[in-house]
Amino acid sequence: MSKPLKDHICEEQLFSSIYRKYSKDLHNFLYYKFGSQLNPQDKMQEAFVKLWENCAKVPQNKAKSFLFTTANNLMLNEFAHQKVVLRHHQTKPKHSTNINPEFLLQEKEYRAKLENAIANLTEAQRVAFLMNRVEGKRFKEIAALLDISTKAVEKRIYGALKKLRKDIDEL
Repeated sequence: MSKPLKDHICEEQLFSSIYRKYSKDLHNFLYYKFGSQLNPQDKMQEAFVKLWENCAKVPQNKAKSFLFTTANNLMLNEFAHQKVVLRHHQTKPKHSTNINPEFLLQEKEYRAKLENAIANLTEAQRVAFLMNRVEGKRFKEIAALLDISTKAVEKRIYGALKKLRKDIDEL
């Protein structure tokens, strides 16, 4: 047997009066307890939506308790959700790439071609080329270390590049 209509908050005027009476207090309660980061205004409104959805089940004298409990639970759920999101952002994915096996095979073949081509350079070209490209030394530094002119270093490196281009089609 249902209770008389005045005991339920489904009547729009009664619900509006409850909203005016408790909305500010509920917002302040959530704001002071949880801060502004979890948006207490939204949770306060969600609590009133839940009260409206359950208006036939909640008697007028239990409305305040229902609102505060519901809003508190909504905030706790949001807080737990934010912890999960934060934990997820902190975990780094395991070493994964979008490199497929075909690319790895091509890279391995290219590296073998390059190493073979470098091995086929003359010793003078190889030394000057590796000092410049691998160690990052400038032509003047290489010339001083090898006790040769800068022009000789240039000639050796350009000769090495020419030979490498010829030996490796893709370069």
